[in-house]
Amino acid sequence: MAAQHAGPRLVVYTRTTDYRHESIPAGIAAVRSLGAAHGFTVHATEDPGFFDAPVGPYAAVVFLSTSGDVLTPAGREHLAAYVEAGGGFVGVHAAACTEYDWPYYGELLGARFARHPEYQKGRVVVEDHDHPATRHLPGTWNLTDEWYDFRAGPRNSVRVLLSADETSYEGGGMGQDHPLAWCHEQGRGRSFYTALGHADEAYDNPDFRTHLLGGITWASRL
Repeated sequence: MAAQHAGPRLVVYTRTTDYRHESIPAGIAAVRSLGAAHGFTVHATEDPGFFDAPVGPYAAVVFLSTSGDVLTPAGREHLAAYVEAGGGFVGVHAAACTEYDWPYYGELLGARFARHPEYQKGRVVVEDHDHPATRHLPGTWNLTDEWYDFRAGPRNSVRVLLSADETSYEGGGMGQDHPLAWCHEQGRGRSFYTALGHADEAYDNPDFRTHLLGGITWASRL
């Protein structure tokens, strides 16, 4: 049994109680593929009971397009304790549409989803190249996604890595300061979030996969 769990392990949590993204299976498959290539294993679950016990020796917890209330009261306590003690947290896309009534989660993630325009092409601006999630990218990155708006910008409390150029698409609602991906320290742990990753196509995009891998390795200190 020990050989099955050699090396770092990640939890990929995908429970939804609100909108469910069809790309969740593609996202799980992408993280598993990245793990196979880079030396970590993945436990994927939608069972809230997983968090009803202490999280254990996992390098990071990934909330992959979760939505709505996805944790029990005990689960909230254990996730917070895990991060505060030094665990890694990664939020992907609809993770920002999760646990609206839990203040700690808003602090952990950095911002909460408000709305998005239609799925369309747009332009990402790389604000910080000195991070494993962004150092492979050019200064601007053209792709298609949902371009999330947030209830409030997170810039004052996080390190912004990517932002949206709202002049490149229709329907943006945040103006000139529109962060899309960021990271920050949380207690003794680390939190990374990317708003990208709406559709299956994202998880086949080599640049997005490297972006996601960089967030995972930074948060988990791999």
